[in-house]
Amino acid sequence: MTEHLSIPTVSVSYGRTGASTRSNELGMRPMQERAWEKRGEQYLLIKSPPASGKSRALMFIALDKLHNQGLRQAIVVVPERTIGASFNDEPLRDFGFWSDWTVPAKWNLCNAPGTEGGKVKALGAFLDSNDRTLVCTHATFRFAVERFGAGKFDGRVIAIDEFHHVSANPDNRLGQYLGELIARDRTHIVAMTGSYFRGDAEPVLMPQDEARFETVTYTYYEQLNGYEHLKQLDIGYFFYAGSYVDDILRVLDTGEKTIVHIPNVNSRESTKDKIREVEHIIEELGEWQGADPATGFQLVETAGGRVLRIADLVDDDSAKRERVAAALRATERKNDRDHVDIIVALGMAKEGFDWIWCDHALTVGYRSSLTEIVQIIGRATRDAPGKSRARFTNLIAEPDASEQAVTEAVNDTLKAIAASLLMEQVLAPRFSFTPKAEASGPVEGVDYGEVGYDPEKCNVGVNDETGQYHVEIKGLGTPKSKEAVRICSEDLNEVIAAFVQDRTAVERGLFDEEVVAEELTQVRMGKIVQDRYPELTEEDREAVREHAVAALNLTQQAQKEVLDDEESQSGGGTALIDGVRRFAMDVRDLDIDLIDRINPFGQAYAILAKSMSEESLKQVEAVITGKKVQLTPEEARDLARRALRFKQERGRTPSITSPDPWEKRMAEGVAYLARMKAESMDG
Repeated sequence: MTEHLSIPTVSVSYGRTGASTRSNELGMRPMQERAWEKRGEQYLLIKSPPASGKSRALMFIALDKLHNQGLRQAIVVVPERTIGASFNDEPLRDFGFWSDWTVPAKWNLCNAPGTEGGKVKALGAFLDSNDRTLVCTHATFRFAVERFGAGKFDGRVIAIDEFHHVSANPDNRLGQYLGELIARDRTHIVAMTGSYFRGDAEPVLMPQDEARFETVTYTYYEQLNGYEHLKQLDIGYFFYAGSYVDDILRVLDTGEKTIVHIPNVNSRESTKDKIREVEHIIEELGEWQGADPATGFQLVETAGGRVLRIADLVDDDSAKRERVAAALRATERKNDRDHVDIIVALGMAKEGFDWIWCDHALTVGYRSSLTEIVQIIGRATRDAPGKSRARFTNLIAEPDASEQAVTEAVNDTLKAIAASLLMEQVLAPRFSFTPKAEASGPVEGVDYGEVGYDPEKCNVGVNDETGQYHVEIKGLGTPKSKEAVRICSEDLNEVIAAFVQDRTAVERGLFDEEVVAEELTQVRMGKIVQDRYPELTEEDREAVREHAVAALNLTQQAQKEVLDDEESQSGGGTALIDGVRRFAMDVRDLDIDLIDRINPFGQAYAILAKSMSEESLKQVEAVITGKKVQLTPEEARDLARRALRFKQERGRTPSITSPDPWEKRMAEGVAYLARMKAESMDG
């Protein structure tokens, strides 16, 4: 391994306006104020990044539902016990609100001892009581609905934290019971998540249920741009050869507050001895000085004489591990930056874990779930005094030239690229696309640059307060239905997440020299939109597809402009905005044909080719080439539909001898279907 080999790296700078941390007269930050405006909705979905204040937003809304909307009780449901602490008592009156948030100790079932059965019984007692608030785990809530029935929860507000744990899959019982509650239509539901897409590509809710929810979206860009201290977030993927414990100090800086997530013992990155891995990391850091008797933290003196305080959450001794976990949860040390320096964890310290001083989230081995990656990155994106930069690093095993089977390493590489592309999109400002027409005009509050709005050209502007782009594109489809408009406004990240998780799309985009960009942007993206939103008309699905492709490709092109111009990286919070503007000026007019012709994985390949050794890159290409995707009947039918649209627009059918590779590919799809039909008629 050469020094600091990396694959696609995202580095985004923000303006540090302080807006996202400022409170109004009721003690609400901007995201919470946005959610509060929708407090009267029966079904509310809050999509907001980790550390943006979702827990307190729920407190405000739940209190209003209890006091002003006639709801009897509020039940807060969290995925694991440790997250229950996020809903402890809060003196909201001290900050201007009209009521405090309180949960009686006996009704915080996350802290209750005993079995799950005892907690379900306690929840039943709560439902029969006159008390107002309770906190429990997803598991306790599932068992309670199973035992008491959905009707027992009528007249209550159910708040589900980390809502991405829900799935429309029939095997997901939380999703099943949620569907029953929605069908009864006698409860209020507040759903909260920092990453609405799931790693397994399953939909969170069925489309008809999701349509019932009013959505509040607060983006990563809004949050980070509005911080007071944190200005820059870096996301990098690094290769290692051999054992990761031998290379980990090449990416672990002891001067940074760091959470290290070691690999699962069943993964190929693991040495199969997690205890020895932690010991090895400690040995590499310095000389062990013993354990702090009060906290259980390991004390290690570095070569420079500094004593590191290391929290080991991997230890098999549950008593020791719980003492360390309790020390990390101690509220009186929450604002003490020197309380701990490094946390080593395996399954803990992920979603809901709050350590504002974390500078660096270092993860060994690729995580199969993009949701988990977003959650881990969220551990480092808390705003804290003196913390201007945060980073996420994924340490991944490089394909070994001596191995015959390198498929797992190749798959991990592809997943890392997918995660990088998704996070690049998630971290970017939001796009508002409109078709360019004669009647087009400037949008109020949008800055179109020094020359202003030009009615003769496609314009790109930005609202400096929200960070939202307004982009005009010739030929862009307009969503017609209310649901399609909502998807284009709120759900493009979910569509893009599904696309970049599509292994076929990533493989072909990176390593198939014959692939035509339109085949990715039209056929593959089109299939994903069709599968995800089957209830939409073909016209609306096409509009959603075009908006998603435009958002992904404009972000990619902006990053390319930023990387090509080193000076732009010092441009505060405007680097991405400047990148989009430069790209738009370079091509003068944006049209959907141009955007469809850009391979969305092109920039990822350019960075990958620079950072992997030639031998490793050839291995990756060999694996992909060995299972090159052939045309499927479904892909052929989609190509034929595109060919029909081509004929309607140009008055002729696509030619299989055309020098235009996309026209040729559409003709191949038509020929494939004709051949299939002929073969079926011949019997």
